[in-house]
Amino acid sequence: MKLLFLNPSHSPSPNLKSLCSFPPLFTPNNHHHPNGSSAHPRPPARWSPVASSSSSSAATRRRAKVVVIMGATGCGKSGLSIDLASVFPSEVINSDKMQVYRGLDITTNKITPAERRGVPHHLLGSFDPDDGEMSPSMFRSLGQSAISGIASRGNLPLLAGGSNSFIHALLVERFDPEVDVFGGLTSPASLELRYNCCFLWVDVSPPVLEEYLSKRVDDMLDMGMFEELARYYDPGRTDPGGRTGLRKAIGVPEFDCYFKKHPPQRWAGQGQGDARRPEEGREGDDDRAREGAYEEAVWEIKENTRQLAKRQIEKIEWLRECGWELRKLDATETFRLAMATDEGGGGGRRRDVWERQVVGPSVKIVKRFLQE
Repeated sequence: MKLLFLNPSHSPSPNLKSLCSFPPLFTPNNHHHPNGSSAHPRPPARWSPVASSSSSSAATRRRAKVVVIMGATGCGKSGLSIDLASVFPSEVINSDKMQVYRGLDITTNKITPAERRGVPHHLLGSFDPDDGEMSPSMFRSLGQSAISGIASRGNLPLLAGGSNSFIHALLVERFDPEVDVFGGLTSPASLELRYNCCFLWVDVSPPVLEEYLSKRVDDMLDMGMFEELARYYDPGRTDPGGRTGLRKAIGVPEFDCYFKKHPPQRWAGQGQGDARRPEEGREGDDDRAREGAYEEAVWEIKENTRQLAKRQIEKIEWLRECGWELRKLDATETFRLAMATDEGGGGGRRRDVWERQVVGPSVKIVKRFLQE
């Protein structure tokens, strides 16, 4: 149950078009992204990808404008980034610390190529997990390069993801990798921004979000998460120094414990995990034990996902209290509708609510931000 309320044509709906007075984004002279994917054309001359300011400081005047989409896991950040990219010429920078790695696309809930609708994405599945763990410092450097490239093409950088440590590392003027800013003992100077940022916070009522996240885990399992993790499982790996990188992704440690007790069968000569889930087995004692262990792993995944969402919200609230101007967008009603309607039903109504309560206000906010 991934909430990506996109119009099939990937064009703004009539009510969104009325919110934005920019000329049409697509012209015969479309620019192309260096990686070969089509990028949006340059934006109208009425706004610039770098900030203008009355300050006499050239550095202040030339700070790049960045839209930052924040929120707990599963709240629709990726969907909103694509919705905004249908209105403003944009490119997306992923700021989810598990989604930067290549592999485990279902487990890490990466937005699919089809769902991206041709919008260029950066730092999404581009880092080899065998090369080690991406640190906040590395993300800061790579993210800075991505922002510079996007701005140089006349496009708007959209930073979207739930890893607040990565977001902080990239955006602040002075970053100290030795300081845990979320430990509560940081100085105000460590939160000063080096970019001109517009913060959008997609928020969902905690009880509604918790119910949705539980259903999302079930949907991910139906999509093949168990089979994906069975193929990824390495019985010879011990992690003596602790888990790093992609092996920290929720789902990996929980099912590693399961696979140690019930190793996935191997297809002869192919080294692929058996796709048979435990509930499909026979009703012997071993099958009941296997199913019980499976249910325990699934419960732990759901609980750890709920705890992750709580920590993310706490960090976002702390950043807001420290002075970051986060504009909250309430997506609760959309999520209620998503869970109340049957599969395949009520999609149009959910999309209407999403556009009215989240996308529409976001477009207005970003439009004002770009015209400042």
